[in-house]
Amino acid sequence: MAADFNWAVGGEAGDGIDSTGKIFAQALSRSGRHVFTSKDFASRIRGGYTAYKVRTSVDKVQSVVDRLDVLIALTPRTIEENLDELHDDSVIIYDGERTTMRNVEIPGEMVGLDVPLKRLAEEAGGAIMRNVVALGAACAVADFPIENLDSALEKRFGDKGRKLVENNQEAARAGRDHVAEEYGDLEFDYSLETTDEDYVLLNGDEAIGMGAIAAGCRFYAGYPITPATDVMTYLTGRIERYGGHVVQAEDELSAVNMALGAARGGARAMTASSGPGIDLMTETFGLVATSETPLVICNVMRSGPSTGMPTKQEQGDLNQMLFGGHGEIHRFVIAPTTVSECFWKTVEAFNLAEKYQTPVYLTADLSLAVTEETFTPDTFDMDAVEVDRGFVVDESTIDEHRTESGGFMPHELTEDGISPRTFPGTAGGAHMSTGLEHDERGRRTEDTEMRIKQVDKRNRKVETAIEREDWSPREFGDADAENLVISWGSNEGAIVEALELLAADGIDVRVISVPYVFPRPDLTDAVAAAENTIVVECNATGQFANLIEHDVLERVDRINKYDGVRFKADELAREIEAALTEGMEAHP
Repeated sequence: MAADFNWAVGGEAGDGIDSTGKIFAQALSRSGRHVFTSKDFASRIRGGYTAYKVRTSVDKVQSVVDRLDVLIALTPRTIEENLDELHDDSVIIYDGERTTMRNVEIPGEMVGLDVPLKRLAEEAGGAIMRNVVALGAACAVADFPIENLDSALEKRFGDKGRKLVENNQEAARAGRDHVAEEYGDLEFDYSLETTDEDYVLLNGDEAIGMGAIAAGCRFYAGYPITPATDVMTYLTGRIERYGGHVVQAEDELSAVNMALGAARGGARAMTASSGPGIDLMTETFGLVATSETPLVICNVMRSGPSTGMPTKQEQGDLNQMLFGGHGEIHRFVIAPTTVSECFWKTVEAFNLAEKYQTPVYLTADLSLAVTEETFTPDTFDMDAVEVDRGFVVDESTIDEHRTESGGFMPHELTEDGISPRTFPGTAGGAHMSTGLEHDERGRRTEDTEMRIKQVDKRNRKVETAIEREDWSPREFGDADAENLVISWGSNEGAIVEALELLAADGIDVRVISVPYVFPRPDLTDAVAAAENTIVVECNATGQFANLIEHDVLERVDRINKYDGVRFKADELAREIEAALTEGMEAHP
Protein backbone atom coordinates (compact mmCIF):
# COMPACT_ATOMS: atom_id res chain seq x y z
CA MET A 1 0.00 0.00 0.00
CA ALA A 2 1.32 3.42 -0.93
CA ALA A 3 2.22 5.75 1.95
CA ASP A 4 -0.14 8.30 0.47
CA PHE A 5 -3.11 8.13 -1.87
CA ASN A 6 -3.62 10.39 -4.87
CA TRP A 7 -7.08 10.91 -6.34
CA ALA A 8 -8.48 13.22 -8.99
CA VAL A 9 -11.70 14.06 -10.78
CA GLY A 10 -11.56 15.77 -14.17
CA GLY A 11 -13.93 17.00 -16.85
CA GLU A 12 -15.25 20.20 -18.35
CA ALA A 13 -15.81 23.45 -16.49
CA GLY A 14 -19.44 23.38 -15.37
CA ASP A 15 -19.38 19.64 -14.61
CA GLY A 16 -19.31 20.21 -10.84
CA ILE A 17 -15.64 19.27 -10.55
CA ASP A 18 -14.84 21.70 -7.73
CA SER A 19 -17.75 20.70 -5.49
CA THR A 20 -17.04 16.99 -6.09
CA GLY A 21 -13.40 17.39 -5.09
CA LYS A 22 -14.30 19.49 -2.06
CA ILE A 23 -16.76 16.85 -0.83
CA PHE A 24 -14.13 14.10 -1.06
CA ALA A 25 -11.46 16.29 0.58
CA GLN A 26 -13.81 17.07 3.47
CA ALA A 27 -14.72 13.41 3.88
CA LEU A 28 -11.05 12.50 4.13
CA SER A 29 -10.20 15.29 6.59
CA ARG A 30 -13.18 14.41 8.78
CA SER A 31 -11.98 10.82 8.90
CA GLY A 32 -8.69 11.98 10.45
CA ARG A 33 -6.55 11.98 7.31
CA HIS A 34 -4.32 14.79 6.14
CA VAL A 35 -5.27 16.35 2.82
CA PHE A 36 -3.49 18.54 0.27
CA THR A 37 -5.42 19.62 -2.81
CA SER A 38 -4.59 21.07 -6.20
CA LYS A 39 -6.89 22.57 -8.82
CA ASP A 40 -6.51 22.95 -12.57
CA PHE A 41 -9.31 24.99 -14.06
CA ALA A 42 -9.98 26.88 -17.26
CA SER A 43 -10.55 30.64 -17.43
CA ARG A 44 -14.21 30.32 -18.35
CA ILE A 45 -17.55 29.50 -16.74
CA ARG A 46 -18.37 26.49 -18.90
CA GLY A 47 -16.14 24.37 -21.10
CA GLY A 48 -12.40 23.80 -20.96
CA TYR A 49 -10.54 21.15 -19.00
CA THR A 50 -10.91 21.27 -15.23
CA ALA A 51 -9.52 18.97 -12.53
CA TYR A 52 -9.46 18.73 -8.77
CA LYS A 53 -6.70 16.59 -7.22
CA VAL A 54 -6.44 15.32 -3.66
CA ARG A 55 -3.37 13.88 -2.01
CA THR A 56 -4.07 12.25 1.34
CA SER A 57 -2.12 10.44 4.05
CA VAL A 58 -2.23 9.83 7.78
CA ASP A 59 1.01 11.86 7.84
CA LYS A 60 1.26 15.54 6.94
CA VAL A 61 1.43 16.23 3.18
CA GLN A 62 2.57 19.60 1.82
CA SER A 63 2.80 19.16 -1.93
CA VAL A 64 1.36 17.47 -4.97
CA VAL A 65 3.34 14.69 -6.67
CA ASP A 66 3.58 13.11 -10.12
CA ARG A 67 1.32 10.17 -9.35
CA LEU A 68 -2.40 9.44 -9.59
CA ASP A 69 -3.85 6.27 -8.07
CA VAL A 70 -7.54 6.81 -8.83
CA LEU A 71 -8.91 9.06 -11.56
CA ILE A 72 -12.58 9.86 -12.13
CA ALA A 73 -12.64 10.70 -15.84
CA LEU A 74 -15.77 12.48 -17.02
CA THR A 75 -14.22 13.15 -20.44
CA PRO A 76 -11.63 11.40 -22.64
CA ARG A 77 -9.42 14.48 -22.33
CA THR A 78 -9.19 13.87 -18.59
CA ILE A 79 -7.24 10.68 -19.27
CA GLU A 80 -5.02 12.38 -21.84
CA GLU A 81 -4.22 15.30 -19.52
CA ASN A 82 -3.19 13.00 -16.66
CA LEU A 83 -1.45 10.25 -18.60
CA ASP A 84 2.00 11.19 -17.31
CA GLU A 85 0.84 10.80 -13.70
CA LEU A 86 -1.02 7.52 -14.12
CA HIS A 87 0.82 4.25 -13.46
CA ASP A 88 0.20 0.59 -14.18
CA ASP A 89 -1.97 0.03 -11.13
CA SER A 90 -3.98 3.24 -11.49
CA VAL A 91 -7.75 2.88 -11.52
CA ILE A 92 -9.81 4.96 -13.96
CA ILE A 93 -13.52 5.33 -13.23
CA TYR A 94 -15.63 6.37 -16.22
CA ASP A 95 -19.18 6.14 -17.58
CA GLY A 96 -19.11 3.94 -20.66
CA GLU A 97 -22.78 4.72 -21.36
CA ARG A 98 -21.95 8.34 -21.95
CA THR A 99 -21.57 9.01 -25.66
CA THR A 100 -18.14 10.60 -25.42
CA MET A 101 -16.82 7.81 -23.19
CA ARG A 102 -18.36 4.84 -25.04
CA ASN A 103 -15.21 3.77 -26.84
CA VAL A 104 -12.66 5.02 -24.34
CA GLU A 105 -9.41 3.07 -24.24
CA ILE A 106 -7.70 2.41 -20.92
CA PRO A 107 -3.93 2.66 -21.47
CA GLY A 108 -1.28 0.15 -20.42
CA GLU A 109 -1.86 -2.04 -17.39
CA MET A 110 -4.27 0.39 -15.80
CA VAL A 111 -7.63 -0.76 -14.49
CA GLY A 112 -10.75 0.70 -16.06
CA LEU A 113 -14.01 0.61 -14.15
CA ASP A 114 -17.01 1.25 -16.37
CA VAL A 115 -19.64 2.60 -13.98
CA PRO A 116 -22.99 3.90 -15.35
CA LEU A 117 -22.76 7.12 -13.40
CA LYS A 118 -25.69 8.93 -14.98
CA ARG A 119 -28.08 5.95 -14.90
CA LEU A 120 -27.35 5.13 -11.28
CA ALA A 121 -27.74 8.79 -10.36
CA GLU A 122 -31.12 8.96 -12.07
CA GLU A 123 -32.25 5.89 -10.14
CA ALA A 124 -31.20 7.62 -6.92
CA GLY A 125 -33.12 10.79 -7.70
CA GLY A 126 -31.44 12.78 -10.48
CA ALA A 127 -28.69 12.75 -13.09
CA ILE A 128 -27.06 15.73 -11.42
CA MET A 129 -25.73 13.34 -8.76
CA ARG A 130 -23.56 11.35 -11.18
CA ASN A 131 -20.37 12.74 -9.62
CA VAL A 132 -21.49 11.53 -6.19
CA VAL A 133 -22.00 8.07 -7.70
CA ALA A 134 -18.38 8.29 -8.84
CA LEU A 135 -17.32 9.21 -5.30
CA GLY A 136 -19.03 6.08 -4.02
CA ALA A 137 -17.17 4.04 -6.62
CA ALA A 138 -13.89 5.62 -5.51
CA CYS A 139 -14.68 4.70 -1.89
CA ALA A 140 -15.02 1.05 -2.98
CA VAL A 141 -11.68 1.14 -4.79
CA ALA A 142 -9.87 2.85 -1.90
CA ASP A 143 -11.51 0.73 0.81
CA PHE A 144 -12.76 3.98 2.36
CA PRO A 145 -15.92 3.56 4.48
CA ILE A 146 -18.86 5.18 2.72
CA GLU A 147 -20.09 6.47 6.08
CA ASN A 148 -17.19 8.94 6.06
CA LEU A 149 -18.71 10.48 2.95
CA ASP A 150 -22.06 11.02 4.67
CA SER A 151 -20.97 13.95 6.86
CA ALA A 152 -19.37 15.73 3.90
CA LEU A 153 -22.58 15.31 1.89
CA GLU A 154 -24.54 16.60 4.89
CA LYS A 155 -22.35 19.70 5.03
CA ARG A 156 -22.63 20.30 1.28
CA PHE A 157 -26.39 19.78 0.88
CA GLY A 158 -27.80 20.06 4.41
CA ASP A 159 -29.26 23.53 3.93
CA LYS A 160 -31.20 22.32 0.88
CA GLY A 161 -33.27 19.77 2.72
CA ARG A 162 -32.99 16.32 4.22
CA LYS A 163 -34.35 14.60 1.11
CA LEU A 164 -31.52 15.90 -1.06
CA VAL A 165 -28.94 14.71 1.46
CA GLU A 166 -30.48 11.25 1.53
CA ASN A 167 -30.63 11.09 -2.28
CA ASN A 168 -26.92 11.90 -2.49
CA GLN A 169 -26.06 9.32 0.13
CA GLU A 170 -28.07 6.76 -1.84
CA ALA A 171 -26.25 7.75 -5.03
CA ALA A 172 -22.86 7.25 -3.34
CA ARG A 173 -23.89 3.79 -2.17
CA ALA A 174 -25.08 2.93 -5.65
CA GLY A 175 -21.58 3.64 -6.97
CA ARG A 176 -19.95 1.63 -4.23
CA ASP A 177 -22.29 -1.32 -4.69
CA HIS A 178 -21.85 -1.35 -8.46
CA VAL A 179 -18.07 -1.70 -8.12
CA ALA A 180 -18.48 -4.44 -5.51
CA GLU A 181 -20.92 -6.39 -7.68
CA GLU A 182 -19.29 -5.96 -11.08
CA TYR A 183 -15.62 -5.87 -10.11
CA GLY A 184 -15.58 -7.87 -6.88
CA ASP A 185 -12.97 -10.25 -8.27
CA LEU A 186 -10.44 -7.42 -8.64
CA GLU A 187 -8.02 -6.63 -5.86
CA PHE A 188 -7.23 -2.96 -5.42
CA ASP A 189 -3.99 -2.12 -3.69
CA TYR A 190 -5.44 0.65 -1.54
CA SER A 191 -6.89 0.85 1.96
CA LEU A 192 -7.38 4.30 3.45
CA GLU A 193 -6.74 4.19 7.17
CA THR A 194 -8.85 6.50 9.33
CA THR A 195 -7.87 8.10 12.65
CA ASP A 196 -9.52 9.99 15.49
CA GLU A 197 -7.76 13.24 14.63
CA ASP A 198 -9.86 16.38 14.14
CA TYR A 199 -8.62 18.51 11.26
CA VAL A 200 -9.59 21.87 9.82
CA LEU A 201 -9.62 22.08 5.99
CA LEU A 202 -8.69 25.53 4.74
CA ASN A 203 -7.27 27.24 1.64
CA GLY A 204 -4.98 30.26 1.50
CA ASP A 205 -7.64 32.84 0.62
CA GLU A 206 -9.80 31.62 3.49
CA ALA A 207 -6.83 31.77 5.87
CA ILE A 208 -6.18 35.37 4.81
CA GLY A 209 -9.81 36.26 5.46
CA MET A 210 -9.75 34.53 8.83
CA GLY A 211 -6.50 36.28 9.73
CA ALA A 212 -8.00 39.65 8.78
CA ILE A 213 -10.95 39.15 11.14
CA ALA A 214 -8.67 37.95 13.94
CA ALA A 215 -6.44 41.00 13.41
CA GLY A 216 -9.39 43.35 13.87
CA CYS A 217 -10.08 44.22 10.24
CA ARG A 218 -13.53 45.80 10.14
CA PHE A 219 -13.76 47.05 6.55
CA TYR A 220 -13.09 45.28 3.29
CA ALA A 221 -13.68 46.65 -0.19
CA GLY A 222 -12.95 44.63 -3.29
CA TYR A 223 -13.90 43.79 -6.82
CA PRO A 224 -14.18 40.12 -7.89
CA ILE A 225 -11.08 38.86 -9.68
CA THR A 226 -9.51 35.41 -9.92
CA PRO A 227 -7.85 34.19 -7.74
CA ALA A 228 -8.44 36.80 -5.00
CA THR A 229 -12.24 36.63 -4.90
CA ASP A 230 -12.37 33.97 -2.19
CA VAL A 231 -10.94 36.45 0.32
CA MET A 232 -14.05 38.59 -0.12
CA THR A 233 -16.29 35.51 -0.23
CA TYR A 234 -14.92 34.30 3.10
CA LEU A 235 -15.32 37.69 4.79
CA THR A 236 -18.87 38.23 3.54
CA GLY A 237 -21.33 37.15 6.21
CA ARG A 238 -18.54 36.66 8.75
CA ILE A 239 -16.98 40.07 9.30
CA GLU A 240 -20.45 41.49 9.95
CA ARG A 241 -20.65 39.37 13.12
CA TYR A 242 -17.84 41.51 14.53
CA GLY A 243 -19.26 44.86 13.48
CA GLY A 244 -17.44 44.97 10.16
CA HIS A 245 -18.56 45.53 6.57
CA VAL A 246 -17.75 44.14 3.14
CA VAL A 247 -18.35 46.32 0.10
CA GLN A 248 -18.22 45.00 -3.46
CA ALA A 249 -17.00 48.04 -5.36
CA GLU A 250 -17.61 48.79 -9.04
CA ASP A 251 -13.90 48.41 -9.82
CA GLU A 252 -10.47 48.18 -8.21
CA LEU A 253 -10.01 51.95 -8.17
CA SER A 254 -13.10 52.36 -6.05
CA ALA A 255 -12.14 49.42 -3.85
CA VAL A 256 -8.73 50.76 -2.83
CA ASN A 257 -10.05 54.29 -2.32
CA MET A 258 -12.89 53.02 -0.13
CA ALA A 259 -10.39 51.04 1.92
CA LEU A 260 -8.19 54.14 2.20
CA GLY A 261 -11.15 56.17 3.44
CA ALA A 262 -12.03 53.55 6.04
CA ALA A 263 -8.43 53.45 7.25
CA ARG A 264 -8.37 57.25 7.56
CA GLY A 265 -11.55 56.88 9.58
CA GLY A 266 -9.75 54.73 12.12
CA ALA A 267 -10.82 51.24 11.01
CA ARG A 268 -8.45 48.46 10.17
CA ALA A 269 -9.10 48.16 6.45
CA MET A 270 -8.08 45.91 3.61
CA THR A 271 -8.57 45.23 -0.08
CA ALA A 272 -7.49 42.29 -2.23
CA SER A 273 -6.97 41.84 -5.93
CA SER A 274 -4.71 40.24 -8.51
CA GLY A 275 -2.22 41.60 -11.07
CA PRO A 276 -4.48 43.73 -13.31
CA GLY A 277 -6.36 45.10 -10.31
CA ILE A 278 -3.14 45.86 -8.43
CA ASP A 279 -2.01 47.88 -11.46
CA LEU A 280 -5.13 50.03 -11.16
CA MET A 281 -4.53 50.58 -7.44
CA THR A 282 -0.97 51.84 -7.89
CA GLU A 283 -1.80 55.56 -7.97
CA THR A 284 -3.75 55.35 -4.72
CA PHE A 285 -0.91 53.28 -3.27
CA GLY A 286 1.25 56.40 -3.47
CA LEU A 287 -1.42 58.44 -1.70
CA VAL A 288 -1.62 55.82 1.05
CA ALA A 289 2.13 56.07 1.61
CA THR A 290 2.41 59.88 1.45
CA SER A 291 -0.56 60.43 3.74
CA GLU A 292 0.95 57.80 6.08
CA THR A 293 -2.24 55.79 6.19
CA PRO A 294 -2.03 52.17 7.42
CA LEU A 295 -3.54 49.90 4.77
CA VAL A 296 -3.18 46.24 3.80
CA ILE A 297 -3.41 45.41 0.10
CA CYS A 298 -3.51 41.71 -0.71
CA ASN A 299 -2.17 40.67 -4.11
CA VAL A 300 -3.04 37.08 -5.05
CA MET A 301 -0.77 36.60 -8.05
CA ARG A 302 -1.64 34.82 -11.30
CA SER A 303 -0.04 34.41 -14.72
CA GLY A 304 0.44 37.71 -16.55
CA PRO A 305 0.99 40.19 -18.03
CA SER A 306 -2.30 41.73 -19.22
CA THR A 307 -5.12 39.23 -18.80
CA GLY A 308 -2.54 36.46 -19.11
CA MET A 309 -3.81 33.13 -17.77
CA PRO A 310 -6.16 34.12 -14.92
CA THR A 311 -6.48 30.63 -13.48
CA LYS A 312 -2.82 29.61 -13.63
CA GLN A 313 0.10 29.81 -11.22
CA GLU A 314 2.87 32.42 -11.31
CA GLN A 315 4.99 34.63 -9.04
CA GLY A 316 5.52 37.36 -11.60
CA ASP A 317 4.35 40.44 -9.68
CA LEU A 318 7.33 40.79 -7.36
CA ASN A 319 8.95 43.69 -9.18
CA GLN A 320 5.62 45.50 -9.41
CA MET A 321 5.04 45.26 -5.65
CA LEU A 322 8.59 46.33 -4.83
CA PHE A 323 8.96 49.16 -7.31
CA GLY A 324 5.49 50.01 -8.66
CA GLY A 325 4.32 53.61 -8.48
CA HIS A 326 5.79 56.97 -9.40
CA GLY A 327 8.24 58.57 -7.03
CA GLU A 328 9.88 56.75 -4.17
CA ILE A 329 7.32 54.94 -2.03
CA HIS A 330 8.14 53.22 1.24
CA ARG A 331 6.31 49.93 1.76
CA PHE A 332 6.44 46.43 3.18
CA VAL A 333 6.01 43.27 1.10
CA ILE A 334 5.12 40.07 2.96
CA ALA A 335 4.77 36.71 1.20
CA PRO A 336 3.33 33.85 3.31
CA THR A 337 4.95 30.52 2.49
CA THR A 338 2.17 28.17 3.60
CA VAL A 339 -1.61 28.17 4.01
CA SER A 340 -1.30 28.46 7.79
CA GLU A 341 1.16 31.33 7.40
CA CYS A 342 -1.48 33.15 5.35
CA PHE A 343 -3.36 33.53 8.62
CA TRP A 344 -0.44 34.65 10.77
CA LYS A 345 1.19 36.92 8.19
CA THR A 346 -2.15 38.67 7.64
CA VAL A 347 -2.23 39.50 11.35
CA GLU A 348 1.37 40.69 11.11
CA ALA A 349 0.59 42.79 8.03
CA PHE A 350 -2.09 44.75 9.90
CA ASN A 351 0.23 45.31 12.86
CA LEU A 352 3.06 46.51 10.62
CA ALA A 353 0.74 48.83 8.70
CA GLU A 354 -0.43 50.58 11.87
CA LYS A 355 2.83 50.54 13.80
CA TYR A 356 4.65 52.23 10.93
CA GLN A 357 1.69 53.96 9.21
CA THR A 358 2.78 52.38 5.96
CA PRO A 359 1.06 50.42 3.17
CA VAL A 360 1.69 46.69 3.22
CA TYR A 361 1.50 44.32 0.28
CA LEU A 362 0.42 40.91 1.50
CA THR A 363 1.07 38.58 -1.41
CA ALA A 364 0.01 35.03 -2.06
CA ASP A 365 -0.29 33.28 -5.41
CA LEU A 366 -2.88 31.11 -7.11
CA SER A 367 -1.47 27.84 -5.81
CA LEU A 368 -1.47 29.06 -2.23
CA ALA A 369 -4.88 30.71 -2.61
CA VAL A 370 -6.83 27.70 -3.90
CA THR A 371 -4.92 24.91 -2.15
CA GLU A 372 -6.91 23.28 0.64
CA GLU A 373 -4.85 21.76 3.39
CA THR A 374 -5.56 20.13 6.75
CA PHE A 375 -4.53 21.60 10.10
CA THR A 376 -5.19 20.88 13.74
CA PRO A 377 -7.52 23.53 15.22
CA ASP A 378 -4.80 24.87 17.54
CA THR A 379 -2.82 25.98 14.46
CA PHE A 380 -5.00 29.07 14.50
CA ASP A 381 -4.92 29.95 18.21
CA MET A 382 -6.95 33.14 18.50
CA ASP A 383 -5.65 33.71 22.03
CA ALA A 384 -2.14 34.03 20.57
CA VAL A 385 -3.16 36.85 18.20
CA GLU A 386 -1.69 40.18 19.28
CA VAL A 387 -3.07 43.44 17.95
CA ASP A 388 -0.76 46.48 17.97
CA ARG A 389 -2.38 49.69 16.73
CA GLY A 390 0.84 51.66 16.93
CA PHE A 391 1.48 55.24 18.05
CA VAL A 392 -2.09 56.39 18.79
CA VAL A 393 -2.65 59.43 21.00
CA ASP A 394 -5.81 60.42 22.82
CA GLU A 395 -7.04 63.45 24.78
CA SER A 396 -4.62 62.70 27.63
CA THR A 397 -1.47 62.89 25.49
CA ILE A 398 -2.41 64.92 22.43
CA ASP A 399 -1.12 68.21 23.85
CA GLU A 400 2.41 66.83 23.55
CA HIS A 401 2.03 66.76 19.78
CA ARG A 402 0.80 70.24 18.94
CA THR A 403 2.52 73.20 17.34
CA GLU A 404 3.01 76.41 19.29
CA SER A 405 -0.20 77.70 17.73
CA GLY A 406 -2.07 74.64 18.98
CA GLY A 407 -2.48 72.57 15.82
CA PHE A 408 -2.11 68.79 15.95
CA MET A 409 0.87 67.38 14.02
CA PRO A 410 -0.07 64.12 12.22
CA HIS A 411 3.25 64.25 10.34
CA GLU A 412 5.44 65.30 13.24
CA LEU A 413 9.16 64.95 12.64
CA THR A 414 10.32 62.27 15.07
CA GLU A 415 13.57 60.45 15.65
CA ASP A 416 12.19 57.07 14.56
CA GLY A 417 10.06 58.53 11.75
CA ILE A 418 6.75 57.44 13.32
CA SER A 419 4.33 60.30 13.88
CA PRO A 420 1.43 60.38 16.36
CA ARG A 421 -1.95 59.25 15.09
CA THR A 422 -5.45 60.07 16.27
CA PHE A 423 -8.76 58.40 15.64
CA PRO A 424 -11.66 60.57 14.45
CA GLY A 425 -13.49 62.18 17.36
CA THR A 426 -10.37 62.69 19.45
CA ALA A 427 -10.68 66.16 21.02
CA GLY A 428 -8.05 68.46 19.52
CA GLY A 429 -7.05 65.90 16.92
CA ALA A 430 -8.62 67.44 13.85
CA HIS A 431 -6.15 67.61 10.97
CA MET A 432 -5.77 67.47 7.22
CA SER A 433 -3.60 65.08 5.22
CA THR A 434 -3.31 64.99 1.43
CA GLY A 435 -1.22 63.50 -1.34
CA LEU A 436 0.56 66.81 -1.70
CA GLU A 437 3.83 67.24 0.12
CA HIS A 438 3.04 68.70 3.49
CA ASP A 439 4.42 70.07 6.69
CA GLU A 440 4.04 68.54 10.14
CA ARG A 441 0.41 69.69 10.37
CA GLY A 442 -0.45 68.20 6.99
CA ARG A 443 -0.69 71.53 5.19
CA ARG A 444 0.65 71.59 1.63
CA THR A 445 4.14 72.92 1.20
CA GLU A 446 6.84 73.27 -1.43
CA ASP A 447 9.45 74.39 1.05
CA THR A 448 12.65 72.59 0.08
CA GLU A 449 13.85 72.04 3.63
CA MET A 450 10.51 70.60 4.78
CA ARG A 451 10.35 68.40 1.68
CA ILE A 452 13.69 66.83 2.58
CA LYS A 453 12.66 66.36 6.21
CA GLN A 454 9.36 64.69 5.34
CA VAL A 455 10.92 62.31 2.79
CA ASP A 456 13.66 61.37 5.25
CA LYS A 457 11.08 60.92 8.02
CA ARG A 458 8.98 58.51 5.93
CA ASN A 459 12.07 56.53 4.98
CA ARG A 460 13.20 56.41 8.61
CA LYS A 461 10.07 54.44 9.47
CA VAL A 462 11.28 51.57 7.33
CA GLU A 463 14.76 51.79 8.86
CA THR A 464 13.13 51.68 12.29
CA ALA A 465 11.12 48.64 11.32
CA ILE A 466 14.24 46.86 10.08
CA GLU A 467 15.84 47.44 13.49
CA ARG A 468 12.82 46.59 15.64
CA GLU A 469 11.14 43.68 13.88
CA ASP A 470 12.21 40.09 13.31
CA TRP A 471 12.63 39.49 9.56
CA SER A 472 14.13 36.02 9.93
CA PRO A 473 13.43 33.42 7.23
CA ARG A 474 12.33 29.84 7.84
CA GLU A 475 14.98 27.11 7.56
CA PHE A 476 14.80 23.40 6.80
CA GLY A 477 17.20 20.58 6.03
CA ASP A 478 20.86 20.35 6.98
CA ALA A 479 22.17 23.68 8.29
CA ASP A 480 25.73 22.62 7.42
CA ALA A 481 25.01 21.38 3.90
CA GLU A 482 27.11 22.67 1.04
CA ASN A 483 24.01 22.99 -1.13
CA LEU A 484 21.67 25.91 -0.44
CA VAL A 485 18.18 26.34 -1.89
CA ILE A 486 16.38 29.65 -1.39
CA SER A 487 12.73 30.28 -2.19
CA TRP A 488 9.90 32.66 -1.39
CA GLY A 489 6.16 32.27 -1.18
CA SER A 490 4.28 29.07 -1.90
CA ASN A 491 7.20 26.88 -3.05
CA GLU A 492 8.11 25.90 0.52
CA GLY A 493 5.99 22.76 0.83
CA ALA A 494 7.28 21.21 -2.38
CA ILE A 495 10.89 21.97 -1.42
CA VAL A 496 10.51 20.54 2.10
CA GLU A 497 9.14 17.27 0.70
CA ALA A 498 11.82 17.26 -2.00
CA LEU A 499 14.44 17.23 0.78
CA GLU A 500 13.48 13.67 1.71
CA LEU A 501 13.80 12.51 -1.89
CA LEU A 502 17.18 14.21 -2.23
CA ALA A 503 18.40 12.75 1.06
CA ALA A 504 17.52 9.28 -0.21
CA ASP A 505 19.97 9.94 -3.05
CA GLY A 506 22.65 11.11 -0.64
CA ILE A 507 22.21 14.83 -1.36
CA ASP A 508 22.08 17.12 1.66
CA VAL A 509 20.46 20.50 1.22
CA ARG A 510 19.91 23.54 3.38
CA VAL A 511 16.65 25.34 2.57
CA ILE A 512 15.89 28.98 3.36
CA SER A 513 12.28 29.94 2.77
CA VAL A 514 11.73 33.71 2.83
CA PRO A 515 8.35 35.18 3.84
CA TYR A 516 9.65 38.76 3.87
CA VAL A 517 10.45 40.22 0.47
CA PHE A 518 10.90 43.75 1.78
CA PRO A 519 12.53 44.23 4.13
CA ARG A 520 14.17 40.87 3.60
CA PRO A 521 16.76 38.99 5.65
CA ASP A 522 20.45 39.37 4.95
CA LEU A 523 21.50 36.10 3.29
CA THR A 524 25.09 37.11 2.59
CA ASP A 525 26.64 34.71 5.10
CA ALA A 526 24.40 31.83 4.06
CA VAL A 527 25.29 32.21 0.39
CA ALA A 528 28.98 32.64 1.18
CA ALA A 529 28.99 29.43 3.25
CA ALA A 530 27.42 27.36 0.47
CA GLU A 531 29.23 25.75 -2.44
CA ASN A 532 26.07 25.83 -4.55
CA THR A 533 23.15 28.25 -4.23
CA ILE A 534 19.91 27.78 -6.18
CA VAL A 535 16.90 30.12 -6.07
CA VAL A 536 13.53 28.51 -6.85
CA GLU A 537 10.56 30.57 -8.04
CA CYS A 538 7.59 30.57 -10.43
CA ASN A 539 8.55 33.23 -12.96
CA ALA A 540 10.69 33.46 -16.08
CA THR A 541 13.22 36.15 -15.18
CA GLY A 542 14.20 35.14 -11.64
CA GLN A 543 12.93 38.27 -9.95
CA PHE A 544 13.78 37.11 -6.43
CA ALA A 545 17.11 35.66 -7.58
CA ASN A 546 17.97 39.10 -8.97
CA LEU A 547 17.32 40.61 -5.54
CA ILE A 548 19.51 38.01 -3.85
CA GLU A 549 22.37 38.66 -6.30
CA HIS A 550 22.02 42.38 -5.67
CA ASP A 551 22.16 41.85 -1.90
CA VAL A 552 25.02 39.35 -1.67
CA LEU A 553 27.03 40.47 -4.73
CA GLU A 554 27.33 36.88 -5.91
CA ARG A 555 25.77 35.02 -8.76
CA VAL A 556 23.24 32.34 -7.86
CA ASP A 557 21.74 29.57 -9.94
CA ARG A 558 18.07 29.45 -10.72
CA ILE A 559 15.21 27.04 -11.18
CA ASN A 560 12.35 28.89 -12.82
CA LYS A 561 8.92 27.54 -13.69
CA TYR A 562 6.48 29.66 -15.66
CA ASP A 563 4.18 27.26 -17.49
CA GLY A 564 1.25 28.10 -15.22
CA VAL A 565 1.65 24.95 -13.09
CA ARG A 566 2.95 24.83 -9.53
CA PHE A 567 6.10 22.95 -8.49
CA LYS A 568 5.67 19.33 -7.43
CA ALA A 569 7.90 17.73 -4.82
CA ASP A 570 9.30 14.94 -6.98
CA GLU A 571 9.69 17.24 -9.97
CA LEU A 572 11.60 19.75 -7.89
CA ALA A 573 13.85 17.08 -6.42
CA ARG A 574 14.80 16.05 -9.97
CA GLU A 575 15.43 19.68 -10.96
CA ILE A 576 17.66 20.36 -7.95
CA GLU A 577 19.62 17.14 -8.41
CA ALA A 578 20.12 17.86 -12.10
CA ALA A 579 21.31 21.39 -11.36
CA LEU A 580 23.85 20.12 -8.85
CA THR A 581 24.98 17.23 -11.06
CA GLU A 582 25.61 19.56 -13.97
CA GLY A 583 28.08 21.50 -11.86
CA MET A 584 26.17 24.77 -11.85
CA GLU A 585 28.46 26.04 -9.12
CA ALA A 586 31.23 26.65 -11.68
CA HIS A 587 30.75 30.25 -12.81
CA PRO A 588 33.04 32.30 -15.01
